[in-house]
Amino acid sequence: MKRNEVMKMVLSKDDMLIIPAVDIKNGKCVQLVQGKPGTEQVIIENPEKVAKDWEDRGAQVLHIINLDGAFGDSERNAAVIDKVLHEVSVPVQLGGGIRTIEDAVKLLNMGVERVILGTMAVENPENVSMLADDFGSDRVMVALDSKDSQVVVKGWTEKTDKTAPQFGKLFEEKGAGGILFTNVDVEGLLQGFDTQPLIELLEAVEIPVVYSGGVTSIEDVAKLSRTDAAGVVIGSALYRGKMKFEDALKYQRIS
Repeated sequence: MKRNEVMKMVLSKDDMLIIPAVDIKNGKCVQLVQGKPGTEQVIIENPEKVAKDWEDRGAQVLHIINLDGAFGDSERNAAVIDKVLHEVSVPVQLGGGIRTIEDAVKLLNMGVERVILGTMAVENPENVSMLADDFGSDRVMVALDSKDSQVVVKGWTEKTDKTAPQFGKLFEEKGAGGILFTNVDVEGLLQGFDTQPLIELLEAVEIPVVYSGGVTSIEDVAKLSRTDAAGVVIGSALYRGKMKFEDALKYQRIS
């Protein structure tokens, strides 16, 4: 599959996308608990097969995280990511280890539809503007990972002095086309979540917000569908059989 044949998916506040996560570490599809190294459970040896399976089952967008990149090795898994991009025809949004403009440009030119910027955006918001100017806002997403109500960076190990709504307003001004909001307090625990932090962010910005963290049941997906979230990333609940992807898709809206 040539990447210029891949369909595009522009985020919209009118949509509610159900987005399966494919987390890659050491070339394998894994799941971590709260993003902590050493907690990984291997799902399958071939991430590209996992990605293709989600597409075959109806996924319109895939969420790929290079966990080795998030922990400091941005080049690791490059070959695996390339395999995923050639295996699927749906858009891929990708984060993890994007530390420089050059990292982001390389991924965008490889065929990643949207890069997810975390630490590099927080440390230098002008990076968002530069990429949005060159590639378009729709291809630039900023990750706002919240722990104890503060945005955290560097693999969730360092707290900043701002909340998600404060950063959300800033990155909207800088040209980001969307925000990935992760509630780190509940990520990977399969214990549900409180929508209030998400609602506060949604009320602060006009750009689309995709939610991640603690989504455990179909009831959680239904709860999110009643907010203005543009989508939800689901990982552990799908891989551990807490919900069926096909059931979650019943709540998907695409304008």
